[in-house]
Amino acid sequence: MLHAAVLRSPHAYARVNKIELARALEAPGVRAAVGPGDAHVLTNEPGFHGEAVAAVAADTEAQARAALELVDVEWEMLEPLLDPDEAARRGQLVSEASRYERGDVHKALAEADVVVEAEYRTQTVLHNSFETHQSVCEWRGEALDVYISTQFIWGIRDEVASQLGLPQDKVRVVCEFMGGGFGAKNGAGDHTFIAIELAKRTGRPVRCELNRREENLATGNRNATIQRLTAGARADGTLVALAGEFVNATGWSGWPAPTDGPMKMLYDCENVRTVLFPAKINTPPMRAFRAPGFVEGTFGLECLLDEVAAQLDIDPLELRRRNYAHSTDERPFSSKRLMECYRRAEPHWERRAEVRGRSEGPWKRGVGLASQIWYGGGGPPSYAWVRIGSDGRATVVTAMQDIGTGTATTMTQIAAEELGLPLDRVELVLGDSARGPYASISAGSSTTPSMGPAVRSAAADAARQIVEIAAQRYDKEERILSLKEGKIVSADGGSWPIEEVVGLLEDAQILGKGARGPNPAGMQVLTFGVQVVEVAVDTETGEIRVERVAAMHDVGRVINPLGASSQVEGGIIQGIGHTLSEDRLLDPTTGTVLTQTLDAYKLPTIADVPEIVTELLDIPDEHLTNLGSKGLGEPPIVPVAAAIANAIRDATGADVRSLPITREEMLRALREAREREKDKRGAPAAV
Repeated sequence: MLHAAVLRSPHAYARVNKIELARALEAPGVRAAVGPGDAHVLTNEPGFHGEAVAAVAADTEAQARAALELVDVEWEMLEPLLDPDEAARRGQLVSEASRYERGDVHKALAEADVVVEAEYRTQTVLHNSFETHQSVCEWRGEALDVYISTQFIWGIRDEVASQLGLPQDKVRVVCEFMGGGFGAKNGAGDHTFIAIELAKRTGRPVRCELNRREENLATGNRNATIQRLTAGARADGTLVALAGEFVNATGWSGWPAPTDGPMKMLYDCENVRTVLFPAKINTPPMRAFRAPGFVEGTFGLECLLDEVAAQLDIDPLELRRRNYAHSTDERPFSSKRLMECYRRAEPHWERRAEVRGRSEGPWKRGVGLASQIWYGGGGPPSYAWVRIGSDGRATVVTAMQDIGTGTATTMTQIAAEELGLPLDRVELVLGDSARGPYASISAGSSTTPSMGPAVRSAAADAARQIVEIAAQRYDKEERILSLKEGKIVSADGGSWPIEEVVGLLEDAQILGKGARGPNPAGMQVLTFGVQVVEVAVDTETGEIRVERVAAMHDVGRVINPLGASSQVEGGIIQGIGHTLSEDRLLDPTTGTVLTQTLDAYKLPTIADVPEIVTELLDIPDEHLTNLGSKGLGEPPIVPVAAAIANAIRDATGADVRSLPITREEMLRALREAREREKDKRGAPAAV
């Protein structure tokens, strides 16, 4: 196997006037080198710091990286555009601006009893999965094997086959285990196509592995946003209008994450208007990142709602209840139990007086909350097979990936329950497009609700066949037989070990087949929740501590309670990092990325983890497949930032409208709050 290294642009915007690979090709251990024009992912006009320009393959990674120093490049510097507002003004967008309107916002605002306007900003955040992006690619004649860290085996197969003009079945993709993705590993990436080209030129397998600096440059990010929002309400708290202008700092490529989604979907409001500009600027590209758009949009909307509550002197939880949406278009929800989440949040919300009472000296404490809406229904197509041999053991086969979320365990549980087998008698085979049926992407909180029904259906098919054999063997009617605890059980009290029945097959096997059916027609399938956060703020230093988070979520049936609570904890911890410390920093003049390593990019540590209380409703969605389960990967991160900011306002009276809430940002907000209070006290009395 050879190792590839990639020459990436050190400039945010530049043109390669001349490039020479000869010296690199002569370096020790180098077997091949490629430049612009040799692969579609290599460019002679890089639009961001870190875009791939050239690559070499060598016997060792160290030799490959050393050879990069010998690539001669003549650069022409170009002026980077770094301001997303300016890009929007120029019309420089990655795709057209999207506009949405229902009702008459202008009229509703004119008639509102209170109107609140505010600007909110969120920063660029990096995925930082423990395992960096990497691929090993090997040609076998005209066929290609791709071993890759990915969230979508079949998407990689289709993308690679399409780009190379190969039949899809000539591309095999393998991903048995991986070290996290968070949305950054949905596509093949430049590293895969570089490895493919170098493997073809050398006739050897090639591994292209990104180091940590490359990971923080070239693999994507949660884009920064600017949100200019307006809310109008009646005196009783009824929302009459919501309006928002959203500018996404999308970067050199990507897609328009729906930052306006929560404003359009979360509350019952007849008059809503949004416009979203996906600005194309000379920064690394946007990629999906755990509830893309909704994390950012929820921060703005839920903070705005608390400001409305303050203006009207209405309890924030009560305000949300008064604007509860039973539907946001003609389609009803397949299930929605957000009101029950609110009810379960009450004991945590009622801790406010006790929490505030623990304020002491410069440390002020408060409580805030925020609602959550996100997708999570999954959908077809997804397939699974269940194979049972004469030993009474079951093997579930599907070419899905487990990205670290415990999906493999969940699918094994589903099959074991349906077959009436102990968990240790069920094995799952996954991760290989050549050795299993099509499986869905692990994104959009869709894996369990997409794959689970297919696995359950396949297991039920296999179970039916076992019962048929037992009915013939023991002269029983099928309807009075069932599978339980590794046995075939009769309604009249008889029972026989499953292996006794399937042992009749000898070398034959039972094969159950299952597919994921469609979502309910004419319905919206969404997840809902609310989180209540307790914080402490040092008003002298600006230090913020998140002390407790209570999370109530409605995600349908819960398959694995321990795994589910772990997902909630992981999302909350990631949300705390997003809210308080994480920030990709750029040189404001050159556009180069300054935070490339983990000592500069401030991820949360165990010292930042608060007490986390998880309450999952665990009520199946009766309209959703044979499982009634929705996804939980993304919902827990959605309301975290807004709930923290609202708790800070409760503790200090300061409006925090920009992420991350660093000490500097906190002190600035505290100064503004003091100035407002001083102006209020200094105002002349009303006559």
